[in-house]
Amino acid sequence: MTNYSRLQRAAAAELLIRRKARESIHQYVNAIDVPGKPVDDDEDDDGADFSFSIETDLAAHHELLLAKLDEVSTKPHGRLMVFMPPGSAKSTYASVVFPSRYLGQKRNRKVILASYGDDLARKMGRRTRSIVKQSRYAGIFNATLTAESKAADQFALTNGSEYMACGILGGITGNRANGIIIDDPIKGREQANSETIRNKTFDAYSDDLKTRLIPGGWIVLIQTRWHEDDLAGRILPESWAGESGPIMCRDGNVWEVLCLQARCEVDSDPLGRAKGEYLWPEWFDQKHWAQFESNARTWSALYQQRPVPLEGNLFKPDRLVTVDAIPAGHIYWFRAWDLASTPDGDWTAGPLLGKTADGKFIIADMKRFREGPDIRDEIMKNTAAADGRRVKIGIPQDPGQAGKGQVLYLTRALAGYTVVSSPETGDKVTRAEPFAAQVNVGNVMVLRGDWNKALIDELRSFPNSTYDDQVDGLSRAFGELMTKAPMRISEDTLRRT
Repeated sequence: MTNYSRLQRAAAAELLIRRKARESIHQYVNAIDVPGKPVDDDEDDDGADFSFSIETDLAAHHELLLAKLDEVSTKPHGRLMVFMPPGSAKSTYASVVFPSRYLGQKRNRKVILASYGDDLARKMGRRTRSIVKQSRYAGIFNATLTAESKAADQFALTNGSEYMACGILGGITGNRANGIIIDDPIKGREQANSETIRNKTFDAYSDDLKTRLIPGGWIVLIQTRWHEDDLAGRILPESWAGESGPIMCRDGNVWEVLCLQARCEVDSDPLGRAKGEYLWPEWFDQKHWAQFESNARTWSALYQQRPVPLEGNLFKPDRLVTVDAIPAGHIYWFRAWDLASTPDGDWTAGPLLGKTADGKFIIADMKRFREGPDIRDEIMKNTAAADGRRVKIGIPQDPGQAGKGQVLYLTRALAGYTVVSSPETGDKVTRAEPFAAQVNVGNVMVLRGDWNKALIDELRSFPNSTYDDQVDGLSRAFGELMTKAPMRISEDTLRRT
């Protein structure tokens, strides 16, 4: 074969590779050099060098992820959440490889990538830009970097497409985008445990990032679940329990959820794994996963995409004893309220807790609702009337004069009933620990009712749960039952009042 023939064959093979790369995102990944981590993170933006290529082949979960990304980016108002364990290369394919192809495919596309900090966003931008600089990329899309594109956090292609990267709290003003990728909006457990940071992150997403989206644009959210009240947790429905697929969420959008646990524990795994099978066995052996499984809290949040272990953190709700009737005999009763004042924020909760003569406890009822002050106070009065005058009522006293005024108003509104009030002391966990101890030794019964599931879910997640109103109410009721002497009444008396 002549050198000319070899060159012809090589040229034909190259043209075939380029054509397939344009047609399929999976073929595109096979055609380019996927960048690994920078050889030297201290390199400046323009001089960054990368370890080519990434150390592993395209795995099944990568193929699935790429297909979902391709799908969401072509769907009006497309929404995708991606939950995968650390080390699964989700960021490499979703935040580095995918945007490089999306920008090259068509003219004048714009993508914003946001992360918890400018540095991480810039590093991912450097890796994306390194793909665009490859000679084969130019052959595939007939586009490359513009001469002015020197910065890793903002660059343009010769086809008019643009890339921007930022820290989510830093904001990115004056730019619009066809699509937004949010990768790791929370840095770690310390930030995740900060309600202030969680609120700021959600506000930045709602008030800043989303306003940068052109009409009909798409959003991809990639994260591990550090906290139940994280960004994903505020969007997902409260009933979400790890399912994948299209999910109607609280923001009114249907989000495609791709949730892959390190060890499969669901019946409908997106990869078709059986329960007990681990992710990416070609790369990670069981010994790798074992080192993380020993820490239940970390394993559950980062690797299983559940922010709390199934058995719970403080409470072990599986040790509650469910009963179909209130036990006979004398019971001390106390109805404690945890108050909220808005129809779309926190819940107002009012558990009815009883203490039996033999020292056991029973949760006999739970009032839980979201209403403004007028309706809330009316429900409290109606509940008191249904409970009867012999059930004591407890309400918290918020700090300051406003708290004293609220207690005075509610006490007057509940005239004829025994009302006690006191300020909250100590943190929520400290207040809940005494009652949790009784739950965890099986000394607490719960009367079967349609309110049981919401209570058990909150107990299981506490103190990382999105809401803690029921726990706060039970902690107050338990404290009153243990330190004071509520009226002792029998079940028959309770029913007659």
